[in-house]
Amino acid sequence: QLQLVDAGRDLARPGASLTLSCAASGGTVNSYGVAWFRQAPVEELSFVAAIRWNNGATYYADSVKGRFSIARNRANSAAVHLQMNSLQPEDTAVYYCAAGRPITSTIATPGAYYYWGQGTQVTVSS
Repeated sequence: QLQLVDAGRDLARPGASLTLSCAASGGTVNSYGVAWFRQAPVEELSFVAAIRWNNGATYYADSVKGRFSIARNRANSAAVHLQMNSLQPEDTAVYYCAAGRPITSTIATPGAYYYWGQGTQVTVSS
């Protein structure tokens, strides 16, 4: 069974950059679509970004488009990274990586993903 571990530096100032990593054990994420979701306090889980397993197509929430980038680690097929630039206080949330085989219409749907990381807190504050 695939197990995901999401990690990354958890505190940044506005305008700074962070990279989150999603590492897999018990398998490879190469055959799965991988997404990042986030949940801010008192808010619902929301989609951030995803990368398809078959063609590498990427998808982003409007709130992060142009600032965040999702990519597979070419040297390590068991990892996917989320590069977050120009961070803003509203990016503060617990970030979760997830793996599954969603179709295009469900790429942003949490229920389309089978495996989830434990979550990593990201705080953006001056």
